[in-house]
Amino acid sequence: MSAVVTDETGTIDTPATSTATSGLREGAFGHAVALSCRECGHRVDLGPFYACPECFGPLEIAYEFPEVTREEIEAGPRNIWRYKALLPVPSDIEQSPNMEPGFTRLLKAENLGRELGITNLWVKDDSTNPTNSFKDRVVACALSAARELDAKVFACPSTGNLANAVAAAGARAGIKTVVFIPSNLEKPKQVNSAIYTENLVAVDGNYDDVNKLASEIAGEEDGWAFVNVNVRPYYAEGSKTLGYEIAEQLGWRLPDQIVIPVASGSQLTKVHKAFQELIKVGLVEDKPYKVYGAQATGCSPVSVAYKAGTDAIRPVKPDTIAKSLAIGNPADGIYVLDICRQTGGAVEDITDDEVREAIVLLARTEGVFTETAGGTTVGVLKKLVETGQLDPSLETVVINTGHGLKTLDAISDQVAPRATIAPTYDAFKATGI
Repeated sequence: MSAVVTDETGTIDTPATSTATSGLREGAFGHAVALSCRECGHRVDLGPFYACPECFGPLEIAYEFPEVTREEIEAGPRNIWRYKALLPVPSDIEQSPNMEPGFTRLLKAENLGRELGITNLWVKDDSTNPTNSFKDRVVACALSAARELDAKVFACPSTGNLANAVAAAGARAGIKTVVFIPSNLEKPKQVNSAIYTENLVAVDGNYDDVNKLASEIAGEEDGWAFVNVNVRPYYAEGSKTLGYEIAEQLGWRLPDQIVIPVASGSQLTKVHKAFQELIKVGLVEDKPYKVYGAQATGCSPVSVAYKAGTDAIRPVKPDTIAKSLAIGNPADGIYVLDICRQTGGAVEDITDDEVREAIVLLARTEGVFTETAGGTTVGVLKKLVETGQLDPSLETVVINTGHGLKTLDAISDQVAPRATIAPTYDAFKATGI
């Protein structure tokens, strides 16, 4: 297993003229036919590559889709593999040990909608995935690629949720797993990774420092599959399943508006790609929809660029409680800008105090305890309505990407018992409850 790795100046260390396809079993990547550059369209063979050898642009999966029907999908398993014909995975993917993520609930959020003045609001709640975040989706696709490429080590740099998902999936698959995290990561996320693997490595630095180290290791070590580095094109495709599920759960139609958190930006771009693919293969009606991106003000380079009306995204040093969104140099930021502008959406950001308020708001209106990333998304939804950037009369979906138990520290000072009383009826009556 080899890797294409770019250094700080963008220099290619290993040419992407693939020999990796030799030895692959037939149908290893389903209906995927190549890796295609998102900038220049140049194609390379399927393999552990992520950067274009012609222009250094990011590579993504290109397909030749077969005919796919709603009935075939609905007859599939209640997880992401019901969409396997649209993913870079083999037809027998269900036979390999994996976490079977996906098909999470789409909640009609009437209480939250009433609070925000939105007529028709849904919450796509991905906190119910096996490790309580949407990352189980992308890791499942990356694990399939690692297997097909005969990787010996399954690994990732992470801001937390990905670390949990990779560690758990690696344990389930029985493959050596190594996870790299910033040393200041929330304690619950550290524990939720360390419980699955003895190879959790805490790095002194922020996520961008950890990611740089991972890229260096991917270039130096043979047989390592870093899910979000050298197998990133396969990994990223897992986010499409969020878009597929939303459309199917709405009765095979697209929402009018969708609000998505932005860290690297990959999730937002892949949900948009999923909507376009569903239109292309005839599973949903072609209609306009608006895509909105959500960031925390303490790490909002994409929002800043959007508001400035520029395509130049200036990297920042993250300073926010929303650590799972704390990527100061987002790889897909430029594509987030393109999609939000083209669809008529926007990119907005909110303060950490607004993130905390939104976590409480979602919990007390819909009974959903979200982590800081979900608080960011719900808080941005509120701000978009208040500033007139989002039409409250249109059908809207907001994505909750993770469970609040992962970020208890962020909210522990915001909620507490209303009263501490003696075990008597008179004491209870005195509380006024």
